[in-house]
Amino acid sequence: MGIRPARTIRDPDKVAWTRFSRKPRKSYVKVMPHPDLHQFRMGVDKPEFDLTVHLVSKQDIIVRDNALESARQSANKHLEKVLGPAGYFMFLRPYPHHITRENKMIAGAGADRLQKGMRRSFGRPTDRAARIYKNKIVLTVRTYKGNIDAVNVAMERAMKKLSGKYKVVVA
Repeated sequence: MGIRPARTIRDPDKVAWTRFSRKPRKSYVKVMPHPDLHQFRMGVDKPEFDLTVHLVSKQDIIVRDNALESARQSANKHLEKVLGPAGYFMFLRPYPHHITRENKMIAGAGADRLQKGMRRSFGRPTDRAARIYKNKIVLTVRTYKGNIDAVNVAMERAMKKLSGKYKVVVA
């Protein structure tokens, strides 16, 4: 079975479940899910870049790390193709600290003998997610002013990969 739909975890009112407690050397998460997001900085950071463009969230939302990775890859691929590897610097800001849990249910004949339904249904760690709050920057691109059209296309591609509402802000 594939991963669950993002609508099941994107409610920001849920309590964050991260790795450590307030007590030293005690971890509530026994098995950490593997991170899908490995790279946060792309391109070459040059001091002569004169344009900064931000992708800003319009609402509070929880976004899984595979969605952030997909947005990063689509924006980076377009910028690298159009501007070259040294023509921009892109930085992904949120880090997926939040761990999502799932109470996996078995469907099919004989499943009633294998599981207990909602009894002790805390769930097992399945994925990581980032909490993105309203007016927080998700993605930043620095480049030259002549490349604004390529950056806007890259931001549009990144927005299509992320759930929620976003806006592009030129700083």
